[in-house]
Amino acid sequence: MSRFLLGNHVQNARQALRAHRLRTFLTMLGITIGVASVTTILALSAGAAQIVSHQVSDLGGTIAVVRPGLASGNPIAGLAGTGIPHDFATSTLTLDDVKTITKVPDIKSVAPLMVLSGSVKGDHQAPTGTPIVATTPALRETDDLTLENGEFLDDSLDPNTAVIGPELSNRLFDTEESLGKTVSIRGQKFTIVGVLVHENSPVNYNNVDFDNAVFINVESGKAINQGMAQIQQINIRAGSVAQLPHIISSVNSLLYKTHFQNKDFTILSGSEIAQPTSQLYYTIAGVTGAIAGISLLVGGIGVMNIMLVNVAERTREIGIRKAVGAKNSDIIWQFLIESLALSLGGSILGYLLGYAIAFAISTFLPFDPVFNWQIGAVAVGIAFTVGLIFGIYPAVRAAKKDPIEALRYFS
Repeated sequence: MSRFLLGNHVQNARQALRAHRLRTFLTMLGITIGVASVTTILALSAGAAQIVSHQVSDLGGTIAVVRPGLASGNPIAGLAGTGIPHDFATSTLTLDDVKTITKVPDIKSVAPLMVLSGSVKGDHQAPTGTPIVATTPALRETDDLTLENGEFLDDSLDPNTAVIGPELSNRLFDTEESLGKTVSIRGQKFTIVGVLVHENSPVNYNNVDFDNAVFINVESGKAINQGMAQIQQINIRAGSVAQLPHIISSVNSLLYKTHFQNKDFTILSGSEIAQPTSQLYYTIAGVTGAIAGISLLVGGIGVMNIMLVNVAERTREIGIRKAVGAKNSDIIWQFLIESLALSLGGSILGYLLGYAIAFAISTFLPFDPVFNWQIGAVAVGIAFTVGLIFGIYPAVRAAKKDPIEALRYFS
């Protein structure tokens, strides 16, 4: 098809669509809604997936984590598997592993995380599933924790002391000023010695919402867990980025030896730490995006319907064009370009509307939607696919019309 004919088809499509503006807008609306839904989901999911990556970057790239088991390439392999397993799961990591890792040169700090669940009660009962994090004072250094009031866990303090997140403080005592108050954890009394600064981020690379968690020392965690210490994660902080690869190599060798040559652990660093969480968000985005895409099917049917109406209304025009020498391919392109124009127009509106909705929703969330060319490419790809699939049948039907019969047609 020559450039002249293409320009002519585009001009004809523009005139035909403008002749019935309301009908054109209503047809495009189905595509707009579908693309807006997909764009909103992808933009917000990408923003959520980047939370952990940004947290790791903010720590200067000096963090590595050791988790039990081998890394799974399937993000759905245990929805909770992307997070830290709780006390009902068997962990291959122990406090002896923590001591072994501490001996590696150039390590700045090492902190274990034993995440338990159970009843947590102050003046009010905490929600079911409130994380109880048994750890060491080193967690403050590995994670750059900041306290709003008080101090973090300290070996010199009474073992029955606790630090809580600000949201949990509000839930338990209706205030963040809870220093000195008593909290009951699995029936055992602990005195609150510190309250963390509000992070406003329910997701972090520890996969624990620190704002809604209570922290106790590891020995107290063992005591309330029937003497067992199952470590779900070990955080390692290197002195510098350059030292981290050597540290990871040394830790890997030592743990492999102490675990009797069993590779029943995984060491992650950099973007690898965020990958399980990111994969989960993208998988959820794919599933919800596919569901939202059903509205695109409805929009596509609307495009096909209106194109069939256009073909019926312009039967005589088709006969005249064919009588003066237009080929079947010319007729196909004429109507196919109209279909693509409808879909493209709806996709552009949907893309802009989707981001407007995403930014509006993000005002209630701890992250912003991601603006990138990939999401724009998805919108354009949807436009082309819907316009092509649902426009090809009306276009072919128009091309097959007999010119003599078409010329006899009076609208």
